[in-house]
Amino acid sequence: MAQQAVRIGIAGLGRLGKRLAGILHGQVPGATVVAAASPAEDERRWAREVLGLADVVADFEALLALPGLDAVAIVTPTSQHSDQVIAALAAGKHVYCEKPLALDVAACERVEAAAAAHPELRVLVGFVRRFDPQYAAASAKIRAGAIGAPYLVRSQTLDKLDPSGFFVKFAPTSGGIFLDMSIHDVDCARFLLGDPKAKRVYASGIIAVHDGLAACGDIDNGVATIEFEGGKLAVLTASRTLASGMEATTEVFGTAGRISIGYGIKDGGLDISDAAGTRTEGIPTFWERFGAAFPVELEAFVRAVREGAPLPLTLADATENTRIAAAITQAYRTGQPVDLA
Repeated sequence: MAQQAVRIGIAGLGRLGKRLAGILHGQVPGATVVAAASPAEDERRWAREVLGLADVVADFEALLALPGLDAVAIVTPTSQHSDQVIAALAAGKHVYCEKPLALDVAACERVEAAAAAHPELRVLVGFVRRFDPQYAAASAKIRAGAIGAPYLVRSQTLDKLDPSGFFVKFAPTSGGIFLDMSIHDVDCARFLLGDPKAKRVYASGIIAVHDGLAACGDIDNGVATIEFEGGKLAVLTASRTLASGMEATTEVFGTAGRISIGYGIKDGGLDISDAAGTRTEGIPTFWERFGAAFPVELEAFVRAVREGAPLPLTLADATENTRIAAAITQAYRTGQPVDLA
């Protein structure tokens, strides 16, 4: 007898929410989107017209109250994530939640406690790079000993300059550049180095373009260093002002070699040679670089719900990523290193 598809309600229909809704609605075997929630009328209209949904509501509580939902996908502002995950678990729903899980460790720990009370439910926080083919291949090679013992990660997330400063209005609730952007690099460093414990962090940064960030203590360019137990290190760079396009690149140095991820001809980008010389045309957003990884991630979530398949990332991982990224933010704001051990 065929297994019933996982019926998913999606909360949040902004730029990423719409894309994930489209993937879940037609590209993930064993899943279907049956409902949506958004406070914005234009987004609710989109769900009705594009996805053909009848159950479209304005708030998360109304979404959870709809009959027949097996799971929810949470793609709302970060400040809402932890409370919504807890509410979904209390309502008996499996949960996919976009990163980060929360803006502080205490909220992450409340989610962990709620999940522990519902061991029959699966929760996945969306650190999509773990599902990207290049990062996954690099991780497998490192575990197989291809570069000896890894000891240093250098990773950067650089967004294309948006002269309009669109993201500035979301900055007060994003947690800042390190929690919003560098948390991906924090996660990469942890899993590529073998999950060592972070001991101490340092950070500095500037506002190069978007002066409006000063009002909420944020920056548009930052650099952080993480010291791990056992002498391992990570150096992270974040920028919202790269003129050429979006870049997400990582190098892992080991005692017998180095692995570089995302260099050369980038996914979605082009290296062009003509009479004027050779140049690289960058990619505009994260979607062109990681769009293919999202279906893999969502398929893993659906398999976990339907079949009990293991997930490569736990809530403890999500909490640790927030712990480190929040400490980096504190180090930047105080101008002092922050001890985590």
